[in-house]
Amino acid sequence: MPELIKNTLYILTPGSSVHLDHDAVRVFHPENGAKRLPLVRIDHVVAFGGVNLTDDFLHRCAADQRSVTWLTSNGRFRARVIGPQGGNPLLRVAQHDALREPDRRAAVARAFVAGKLHNTRQVLLRAAADARTTRQQALRATASAIADDLAKLPDTNNINVILGIEGQAAKRYVATWRHLLVDHAQVTAPTHRISRPPTDPVNAALSFGYGMLRIAVHRALEHVGLDPYIGYLHGIRPGKPALALDLMEEMRHLQVDRMVFTAFNRRQLTPHHFTQHPGGAHEINDDGRRAYLTLWSEARARPWAHRQLGRDIPAAVLPLIQARLLARHLRSDTPHYNPWSPA
Repeated sequence: MPELIKNTLYILTPGSSVHLDHDAVRVFHPENGAKRLPLVRIDHVVAFGGVNLTDDFLHRCAADQRSVTWLTSNGRFRARVIGPQGGNPLLRVAQHDALREPDRRAAVARAFVAGKLHNTRQVLLRAAADARTTRQQALRATASAIADDLAKLPDTNNINVILGIEGQAAKRYVATWRHLLVDHAQVTAPTHRISRPPTDPVNAALSFGYGMLRIAVHRALEHVGLDPYIGYLHGIRPGKPALALDLMEEMRHLQVDRMVFTAFNRRQLTPHHFTQHPGGAHEINDDGRRAYLTLWSEARARPWAHRQLGRDIPAAVLPLIQARLLARHLRSDTPHYNPWSPA
């Protein structure tokens, strides 16, 4: 049965107020006036910075199971409102049981890393197909080395070893970033992934994109009844959505990185979309958020092949599909969890 794709309403302008207007949402700003949108096609509201959402609007969203997320201006999570969750306690029990069984935990963790490494190779090989000789050789060599890393995964049940394999592949991948940016891109490729805080436009764009992806994955896990904070690969700590971080690994590079590097190569993102603060930290600015979210919305509507299902799936639906497949495995309905890959 095809999934109904609804829209996310992003509210970017500080000082905006959001009201319920019968079966519509009314967004008002003193300088920009009011806009009215029907609620029926909106399933998620994301407010950046200082935005006021009225009680009646929040109550309606909760009643309709429409989630509302508040983020800082640079995309960091602040809070979220959702309606009453029915859930499946038996699924939560199965989720905890798998964590307590070392072999099962390792198998799920290996699957997440295998999906990430496989899709990292897809990013590199797709870029190599369009690259000139020197870049092409470097990208293909790294893809081959990551294939060797991938081949080591089935040989271990040790979480630390699995993380070590993932970390080695990540270093190889980051070292190729300079080959993913074309000569006329207006930014320089960083040599390291730096996120707290980002110190250049590329890292700032990636951090913002990962934040958007994490929200989508978190919502998908809650929708199917899984606890986003009980994961298998990432360590469990208070306030850390370990399972959301686990599940987004297989989507991270194809869904975010590829879009970010393409945007810089096409000059859809430039240094003017970022603000540099004293000390060197970089933050995506208002124009950058608007440019990024336009690209993100277009990318979420794009269909991707899904090998396991044998059909194309819009990117916006992938987190929900994978969350359901993970839930089926944890309930022992399927012997393995198969990560998403388009090829």
